[in-house]
Formats: sequence, C-alpha cells, structure tokens
Amino acid sequence: MSEPLYTRDILRLAVSIPHQQRLEHPDGSAEQRSRTCGSVVTADVVIADDETLELLGLTINACALGQASAAILGAEAIGRTVGDIVRARSGLADFFEGKADFPGDWQNMDKLAVAKDHRGRHGAILLPYDALIAAFADAAKRKAA
Repeated sequence: MSEPLYTRDILRLAVSIPHQQRLEHPDGSAEQRSRTCGSVVTADVVIADDETLELLGLTINACALGQASAAILGAEAIGRTVGDIVRARSGLADFFEGKADFPGDWQNMDKLAVAKDHRGRHGAILLPYDALIAAFADAAKRKAA
C-alpha cells in the first residue's frame, strides 16, 4: 500500500501558514490561479533596499498540499531574494519531474515528497512560489516606473 497523500505532516503544515493577510501598502502584488485545480494564491511583498523580502502577505485558497507548500514558503521567504525563491521553486519542480532526488533543503520541504507521483497536485504546490515570484516582478516594475 502506498503512503497517503494527505499525511499528518501535510495537514499540520496546511493549518500553520504564516503571513496570512494582505499587506496594506505593498511594493508589489500578484495573484496566481491554477487552471488545473482552481487554487488561488495572492502574494503581497515589501522589498528591502538590499532586494530581500522584508514583509510578506499571503491569501490562499488551495487544497491541503497547496496550503502546506505556502506554509513552507511563508516560513522561509523573509530575508530571501527573488533568486532564492526561484531556486527553491526550480528545485521542487525538478524533484517532481524526476530530475532531482530531493525536493529542496528548506525546512519541511521534504514533507511534499508524498506528492511526487501525483502530477495533478504539482501545480497547486508550486503556485505559492509562482505568486511570490510574480509579486517580486510587480515590485520591480513599480520601482522602475
């Protein structure tokens, strides 16, 4: 029998998402929606002068896997650059595609390994990263204007 998809670890993470609120005056914002499952993630960011994430606001309407992924991202993202977030997302995607042996080195990222064989869930898991990357891009665009 295979390991259950919604493990206790996934469910614990899903109910512990940090930074779950919209920011009042973000430098950038983005909403990403999964065409596959309908999950929606909105990210608001405030970027420090050194281009690191200073404040994060997230709203999540996703399955437990998407929520767990957002919890991992929310716990790790503050103080990171967009490059750090892109690398984390790429590592996770590479793991799901069989190009890497481990989903990543952020705390609890290994808990997402249960979804490797569930291709239909990968988009929901990557969605919080996509929203945060897009919010960084929006902040850069606003700053350049």
